[in-house]
Amino acid sequence: MEHITPATLSDVTQLAELLNLLFTQEADFTPDRDKQERGLRLIIGSAQVGVILAARDGDQVVGMVSLLFTISTAEGGPVCWLEDMVVHPDRRGGGLGSRLLQSAIEYARSHGFLRITLLTDKLNARAIRFYGRHGFIESEMTAMRLMTKS
Repeated sequence: MEHITPATLSDVTQLAELLNLLFTQEADFTPDRDKQERGLRLIIGSAQVGVILAARDGDQVVGMVSLLFTISTAEGGPVCWLEDMVVHPDRRGGGLGSRLLQSAIEYARSHGFLRITLLTDKLNARAIRFYGRHGFIESEMTAMRLMTKS
């Protein structure tokens, strides 16, 4: 049985491999190992930025989810963004994704976060159903992006 713990810097290589799998599936992103490893180190190295939860089977990281922290004026307090939810394809279908997501939700609740927001591809009906089964609802907001550096 897998166990879920906060990721450490020694996990970065395996986490980047999972991100490679994720970013090959997403329409808006392209895998770039250097960028992914740099981003992972920034999150893991700064507790006020966020946390990455890693699903482990022995010394193998087989799934991950990130929570990135910010303040919402609408909520009047701390909220988080759920990003980079991925389970290795060989481990899908056995409930690990649900356990990983529940761990993220429990982390947010126990640390006083008022809301979790996430983005998923509009055409990924499977992901939308998955998050819906865990209590997430679709927002009337539209995601927009401006790249400030190439």
